[in-house]
Amino acid sequence: MNNLSVPPTVSFGLPIGLDRSPQRRSRSGRNHRPGLFAKLGFETEPETNSRVRLGFMPVTRGQRQFGPQSTRRRWLSGLCGLALLASGCQNAIPPSDAQPAPPGAADRAGPPSVDVALAKTATQQTTQDYSGTTQPFREVAVRSRVEGYVLDMRSDVGQPVRQGQLLARVDARLLTSEAAEAQAEVSARELEVASSQAQIGEAQARVGEAELQLQQAKSDLDRLERLFREGAIAEQSVENARTAVGTAAKALQAARQQVKTRQQTVAVARRRVAAQQAIADQARQRQDFALVRSPLSGLVLAKLLEPGSLAQPGSEIIRIGDFSQLKILVRLSDRALAGVRLGQGARVRLDALPGQEFTGRVTAISPLGDAVARQVPVEITIPNPDGRLGSGLLARVSFAQAATARVTIPERALAVADLADRAPGGPGGRGGRSAGAGQSAANAPDPTQGTVFVVQGEGEAVTVAPRVVQLGSRFDGQVQVLSGLQPGDRYVLRSSGPLAAGDRVRLSAISEPAR
Repeated sequence: MNNLSVPPTVSFGLPIGLDRSPQRRSRSGRNHRPGLFAKLGFETEPETNSRVRLGFMPVTRGQRQFGPQSTRRRWLSGLCGLALLASGCQNAIPPSDAQPAPPGAADRAGPPSVDVALAKTATQQTTQDYSGTTQPFREVAVRSRVEGYVLDMRSDVGQPVRQGQLLARVDARLLTSEAAEAQAEVSARELEVASSQAQIGEAQARVGEAELQLQQAKSDLDRLERLFREGAIAEQSVENARTAVGTAAKALQAARQQVKTRQQTVAVARRRVAAQQAIADQARQRQDFALVRSPLSGLVLAKLLEPGSLAQPGSEIIRIGDFSQLKILVRLSDRALAGVRLGQGARVRLDALPGQEFTGRVTAISPLGDAVARQVPVEITIPNPDGRLGSGLLARVSFAQAATARVTIPERALAVADLADRAPGGPGGRGGRSAGAGQSAANAPDPTQGTVFVVQGEGEAVTVAPRVVQLGSRFDGQVQVLSGLQPGDRYVLRSSGPLAAGDRVRLSAISEPAR
């Protein structure tokens, strides 16, 4: 309908009213009442603007025969014509050719009416959710410590196991032979010890014999020296006796040294026995390694080998998880990490269990963060006494932050500045007198910054001024003001028209009074 094409001149006529005066008789003898016939003209001229003309012409009943049905048809046709003209003329007159309002018309209308509110503080406990995945509190990979074929598996995936419970058996025939060989070597070492101890006995016997010989030599020397003093024997006999005493003393010393040597030999043999016994014990212990037992109580998470598989030392056979507690690993930014500490409480919600909330605590904060993403891993632990929670569930963790009291205003107070931006004349309206009061239409709005109009003055001299404020979190139609507005400041909550810096305003009846 916007591109309606009409002839250069189109006229529509309809009666717009009839006089209620008494009937008059015309020259033709017909009764009639004087009336008006409206004539609308739509003229188009080349290279000129289209214009609508409205004319009235008096008519009488005698000039126009208006029967009941004729009158209704003419009313309907006239109304349709007016509607057609209205729709066709929507774009007929360009906005540039529209006649502007006379200067000062807005001023003569009076200052705009505004609702004023007082800036007040409100306490809000901010929380933020972080996503993570549930994991067992402890997860252990049970590995084989010996080489051999897996004979059988005693547990399957998902089954509960107790600490020390037998999980699998590995072929231990080779280990049994090694243990027997080590034990035989222990017996051989013990025989060496016994032989050395026997040699010690022989050496001690020789020591006793040498002691007797020394004692006999000393007695002979005493007797010969007495005879020599009496002159009964020659001095040569005394010298031979003295030599015999020295020889016996040397023999005794050698025998005693031999005993010490044999004793040291026994000590070495005993140490060899102890070493071999340790080897034998290790062999028996390796024989026990063929029995794979659970190191903790939990659930079997995975079974990596089946009966008949060859297990090597270090091969993973089965994996067990402890589900008495669950841990959740989330990643926090360096800013959010400042409000988290060890032992702090946390609320955990699982998508698998809607409507339920679990209470956990921070058990670990990693000292190593991601240098690219600027995030630090944080571990949260929640209890799971009945074991109904499993691993791999999507968890949403929120940390309770300390409640802070900040200036809070309704979000619609920021729309007053947006209204000023959309007013004719640029930001602030009215020729840009308050440039910078609102956001530029060419730039994307900054969610952390806004503009409010503060009220200044009292009585008839009340004016407004734009003020840039830093915004915080938003909740329930409210927004926190981090800076730019103090408690008790009066600000415009709603305005009947665009505002600019220094504009006079009129306070509405519902405005809050200044304190």
